[in-house]
Amino acid sequence: MTKHSTNDNIIIKGARQHNLKNIDLEIPKNKLVVITGVSGSGKSTLAFDTLYAEGQRRYVESLSAYARQFLELMEKPDVDSIDFLSPAISIEQKSISKNPRSTVGTITEIYDYMRLLYARVGDVHCPSCGKRVESYSVQQIVDYITSHEDEARVEIYSPIVRGKKGEYKKVFEKLLKDGFVRVLVDGEQRRLEEEIELDKKIKHSISVSIDRLKLKDGLQRRLADSVETALKLSEGLAEIDVDGETRLFSEKFACPECNISIEEIEPRSFSFNNPFGACPECEGLGEKSVFDMDAVVPDPSLSIREGALKPWEQFDNFHHYNTLVAISQQFGIDMNMPFAKLTDAEKEIMLNGTDTPLKLETFRGEKKVQYEKKFDGVVGWLREKLYSDNMTDRETARRFMSSMDCPECKGARLKPTSLAVTVGGKNIYDTSELNIAEALDFFDNLYFEGFKKEVADKINTEIRRRLSFLKDVGLEYITLSRKSSTLSGGEAQRIRLATQIGSGLTGVLYVLDEPSIGLHQRDNDMLIATLKNLRDIGNSVLVVEHDEDTIAACDHVIDMGPGAGRKGGYIVFSGRPEEIRHCEASLTGAYLSGVKEIEIPKRKKPDKKRTLALKGAAEHNLKGIDIEIPLGLMVCVTGVSGSGKSTLIMDTLYPALMKRLHGTGMRGGVFTELSGAEHIDKVIDIDQSPIGRTPRSNPSTYTGIFTDMRDLFAQTPDAKKRGYKAGRFSFNVRYGRCETCQGEGYIKIEMHFLPDMYVKCDACGGKRYNRDTLDIRYKDKNISDVLDMTVNQAFEFFENVPKLKNKLEVLVNVGLGYIKLGQPATTLSGGEAQRVKLAKELMKRPTGKTVYIFDEPTTGLHFDDINKLVKIFRALTESGNTVIIIEHNLDVIKCADHIIDLGPEGGDGGGTIIFKGTPEKCAECAESYTGRYLKRKL
Repeated sequence: MTKHSTNDNIIIKGARQHNLKNIDLEIPKNKLVVITGVSGSGKSTLAFDTLYAEGQRRYVESLSAYARQFLELMEKPDVDSIDFLSPAISIEQKSISKNPRSTVGTITEIYDYMRLLYARVGDVHCPSCGKRVESYSVQQIVDYITSHEDEARVEIYSPIVRGKKGEYKKVFEKLLKDGFVRVLVDGEQRRLEEEIELDKKIKHSISVSIDRLKLKDGLQRRLADSVETALKLSEGLAEIDVDGETRLFSEKFACPECNISIEEIEPRSFSFNNPFGACPECEGLGEKSVFDMDAVVPDPSLSIREGALKPWEQFDNFHHYNTLVAISQQFGIDMNMPFAKLTDAEKEIMLNGTDTPLKLETFRGEKKVQYEKKFDGVVGWLREKLYSDNMTDRETARRFMSSMDCPECKGARLKPTSLAVTVGGKNIYDTSELNIAEALDFFDNLYFEGFKKEVADKINTEIRRRLSFLKDVGLEYITLSRKSSTLSGGEAQRIRLATQIGSGLTGVLYVLDEPSIGLHQRDNDMLIATLKNLRDIGNSVLVVEHDEDTIAACDHVIDMGPGAGRKGGYIVFSGRPEEIRHCEASLTGAYLSGVKEIEIPKRKKPDKKRTLALKGAAEHNLKGIDIEIPLGLMVCVTGVSGSGKSTLIMDTLYPALMKRLHGTGMRGGVFTELSGAEHIDKVIDIDQSPIGRTPRSNPSTYTGIFTDMRDLFAQTPDAKKRGYKAGRFSFNVRYGRCETCQGEGYIKIEMHFLPDMYVKCDACGGKRYNRDTLDIRYKDKNISDVLDMTVNQAFEFFENVPKLKNKLEVLVNVGLGYIKLGQPATTLSGGEAQRVKLAKELMKRPTGKTVYIFDEPTTGLHFDDINKLVKIFRALTESGNTVIIIEHNLDVIKCADHIIDLGPEGGDGGGTIIFKGTPEKCAECAESYTGRYLKRKL
């Protein structure tokens, strides 16, 4: 190992956080360091829960008590000491924001600079006729006033406050002192001598009354003086009210032909999060939620009696059945006819109702009573549910809704006046629709002269710099207008990385969590170069990573292990990357040196009679492509980042199969034809979303293991003697759980200047259950002891209980032996959550006709874990099932039976099929980037 002077290293002594085994370690500073090891070996615990947590805690502690109350102070990790630690910044794979208003442009601040650029140097056009807008002079404004007939009532106002918060007491005092008498406050006439109280938390508009008169000859001089005063007071604006019709004039922008005056162009005019810029119809969202007729009537070939109307498909509800029968009788609608064959008028009645009262019958006692009721249709019924006070009703209604572009702004989010401003011939929405590479080219080629050049150059430099950083981390295919909620964990992390490089900080410890996730091997080199650049400007870069190229390119590698969970937490190796290959104790070294490898299984041949075909896929960047997926095989969909893999499988194929097989109203991508679905019975998407959003959810509750455990404890002699049923052993149910902490095990204590503390419940000692429940034991362990076991420990403990043993074995096989049965769902990574979901599916009886869809299942997995995962995929296909995997990992791709490679580039340069066939043939395909890298593996 290379020796460093003490100050050149971060020195850790006695780290015991989670499963770390009291380790001592020296990590070189200002180097690119990779921490690797099998899943659950303690990599994230060392990097995030120890080093980052302590670095962040020390920084926050250095601030004042006042500042600390606004920041989350992390708990001190269980470590004796960490010396020479730098301030730490964590760049994790969590989603950036679920806010629909958040875009790539806003989170990178590029859109903020664009707003400034458009406000300062943009060419203003009339939103109606498109001509360049000219400013109004005082004389033109006077001419407008005098163009009205004599005796017209004229009021001239100066808008001094427009949509801003405050009380404005000093403003009113100054106006009164300057001799003004009246003001218009939020549309209401007020006199300045009266007390005007305004709520400082609410936005207000204030206009000063400059003059009021009746039109007649000889008033031009007075009008000119009043207009000048109005323009001067409000810095270029005047409101003219003639006989109750108000019009805003600007010294800067107006279209005389269309009679349109445009408000002063400011940066906020281009913000879709501000009412001054946002489209009033959709309030800046760019879309509106509407009831989707494809969801309400997913299968028009069914009749109403067969359940064509999805919200009312179950006719066990007497009211619905009674209503439908009454409608069919009153309007002559055949309930047995396919919905598609009903007339438009009949469909309209069923969906949106009718003004003609519906004649219904009911029984009051034994007497039949007739009554009339307005029928609002199924959509009207859903609308009523949507605005109900009952949350379940609201959720029911939302299932039948989907988003569509706002009819007013067509998805552009902004007002027409804001969209009428251009730079380089494009409005701000058009520019936001460019991907990073196209945007960089656009801003590189902008040209200004004179005053505009001086103003624009500085802003343009900032925009181009940020765009360059995003391109350097392999995100050139992403558009600036893309919602941040649609970004994958890897994309979100690389955006944060680009933002940090742009900040230019030095002397910082950056901690990253698998930044290569979601990147094609072709783009990996750019990422590695970016990490090295972050190091070279004077930072320490610590990366939790499994990628072979990143390990080879780093300065120092730390291998954790040797196993997972309690078998992990040791330093197996620490040194230069070329030395790890010779470390016999290192599992990572064994795979890097070739001593161990992921063997290529015998490939299955496709059955031409069992094929799933999708034609004309044209969503987003897909170029109307046709794909054929041989069923019963392991199929990998590959291609460079942004080539259209997720759009093809997750956004188009999966919703189409869900609709065909399960009758869901899920809105999917555009395609022309789907065939071969008759060969499968269900489709399952195993994604990386959380298995639960509260700490009460855990792997045992999600997989059903907890139910079997509770049944087992209820069968013990002591439980039977006391009359305890299975519900007694649930921490979500009264009587069995500890009521002091309500089954949480911890009590939250709010600390004003310190982080919220979670203190072990005194009543139960953190065990979640009351004393009587904990008295019940199976093999000398109570229910709390069992929940605290790892999957590996529980597998041994329940070896004589076949039902539990079989389920636990599945969790072990998917590489989750190290997690605890009662581990809160909120602490699981995306990859762990995905494998828990896979385990749950594997626990079910296989049908041999299922399609499993995985999106990058290798997230967070070591070479050895990938080896186990590939064997599971192979076992699924051996049973006749189909496994479709979106993946960049070459070890998985090389083991596939069939490859579909998309490209050739990302974004608009992608969306076509480059190759389809076996991995061996793909390696020979010169056009395929995947093939070039695959060749080395094969």
